[in-house]
Amino acid sequence: MSIISIEGMEFFAYHGCFKEEQIIGTKFLVDLIIHTDTTEAEISDDLSKTINYQQVYQLVQKEMMIKSKLLENVGRRILNSLKINFPQTKKATVKISKLNPPLGGKIKNVSLSIEII
Repeated sequence: MSIISIEGMEFFAYHGCFKEEQIIGTKFLVDLIIHTDTTEAEISDDLSKTINYQQVYQLVQKEMMIKSKLLENVGRRILNSLKINFPQTKKATVKISKLNPPLGGKIKNVSLSIEII
């Protein structure tokens, strides 16, 4: 079993419960940890035998561009899409961080992590 980590994907998106958040937007960071069997790719050196990082990035980007009130909704969509497009995924964790959230004070970020098995 191998672990593929795609970390620090940065997006400008419009997620949030407040109307202003869905108009003004803010920066988000996404980390994705994927557990999969890479044995065939290790031996063959063939990209088609493993998970293509660029395709995963594009999948995350697509889901991040769909407005949502909750990070929970965004995270679940990312994991569902990952599982559909890459069924060789054995387990995955996504962490979404909203930078500078409007919570009434100076806050670096809030984060949500969701896992599928």
